[in-house]
Amino acid sequence: MVIFGASGDLTTRKLLPALYNLRRSKLLPEDFAILGVAVDQMSEDDFRNKVRHDIREYAGAPQDCTQCDWLAERVYYMTGDFRDNATYTHLKDLLAELDQKHSTKGNYLYYLATAPAFFGEIPSRLGANGLTSEADGHWRRVVIEKPFGSDLDSARALNRDLGKSLTEKQIYRIDHYLGKETVQNILVFRFSNGIFEPVWNRRYIDHVEVTVAEELGVERRGGYYDHAGALRDMIPNHILQLVTLTAMEPPISFQADAVRDEQSKILHAIQIMPPEEVLTRAVRGQYGPGTIDGKPEPGYREEPLVNPQSNTETFVALKLSIDNWRWADVPFYVRTGKRMAKRVTEIAIQFRRAPFVLFRDTPVERLMPNLLVLHIQPDEGISLRFGAKIPGPIVRVGSVNMDFEYVDYFGSQPSTGYERLLYDCMVGDATLFQRADMVEAGWSVVGPVQDVWRALPARSFPNYDSGSWGPKEADDLMKRDGRAWRKID
Repeated sequence: MVIFGASGDLTTRKLLPALYNLRRSKLLPEDFAILGVAVDQMSEDDFRNKVRHDIREYAGAPQDCTQCDWLAERVYYMTGDFRDNATYTHLKDLLAELDQKHSTKGNYLYYLATAPAFFGEIPSRLGANGLTSEADGHWRRVVIEKPFGSDLDSARALNRDLGKSLTEKQIYRIDHYLGKETVQNILVFRFSNGIFEPVWNRRYIDHVEVTVAEELGVERRGGYYDHAGALRDMIPNHILQLVTLTAMEPPISFQADAVRDEQSKILHAIQIMPPEEVLTRAVRGQYGPGTIDGKPEPGYREEPLVNPQSNTETFVALKLSIDNWRWADVPFYVRTGKRMAKRVTEIAIQFRRAPFVLFRDTPVERLMPNLLVLHIQPDEGISLRFGAKIPGPIVRVGSVNMDFEYVDYFGSQPSTGYERLLYDCMVGDATLFQRADMVEAGWSVVGPVQDVWRALPARSFPNYDSGSWGPKEADDLMKRDGRAWRKID
């Protein structure tokens, strides 16, 4: 495994702890080595000590840790400029040495834990030096972190650049949200339970809500975030992936392309908003000062590295429509934001109300619709709300929740969200990774919103308090349809 950007935050906090957890689970082979590449001047011994420290700090490894030592013994480091061809000639020589030393058989996993500016550059230079060619039974794969472009044109350009030195099956576009157990469980839950699949359609479902809310603000990412914003940062990857897994048709198998074919169909079926509809089906917001857990928090414009007059959105809500037989007239409402009231990611499926006719001559005033919630973070699980008679001599109906939490049934395992994804990269399972056509289809959905928002800068920012559930306009988005966001406790 070659990690470009080995001295960076992603490697420190996520990749190294994930590799440690894979080793603890006996999922790393003995014939394994890690080569870190970064611009920082560092000796190999210093890097190995850093690896030991980072695993203890971020994976909770004990001081006397044999697995840390096992990894550290297989860690190597080289200093190099990603734009200098000499880096890649040195890399080629060093990889040949490690093949001999660790019997890695020429199988290389390149992880680009770098700035997006290098996503096209590094694979191109690897290809030019023969480091992406597959022959004699060995494989070469490249892992790319989001963002996959900044709009449809840049995503297409990136895909073209990657295609010059790599085949599509060599490219793994990683989204750590898909490493969450509940996300992976969506397909198992839908397609292995006969009581849910028959009602998973427009006849029984009223609408679907996807919420990805964070308590944190932009923290130290103000410089990046002020350029990107919530729409670019979250919708084309995280949220549309959740939508596709929720809405897709049953694939013919769990083979990677069978699953991704069905996801791609959903992305292509999402209605592209005409510019005039963006004003009523898309909401943007920016957090102002507020209070979270009794602690005052600054507004977005007061955050470090953020323009004091910034018009960058930190909240997005969209009403999406899927033009196919299963989901005709079933709206998908999605929202994401920073400095919200609670950190939570969930998918809520609200079913249609049962007919009220039977309860006309009873004290029951209204029936609550059934609600199925897939909790993705922080507490992974599933809950189902249904009606039951309240004990007593008269007919009264109360709502009852059946809750399942993963930790109660299957215990907890240390996880960064990257373990499953890294393992899949190593074994060549691309099911949880986006294909080029999926990336471009996702950008096609958000493109009209980007264009309108760029042409009409927001005039009301900041328009929601830190610690709230977003701007009033997001509530109005659903209120116009006679609906309301689910109240999250």
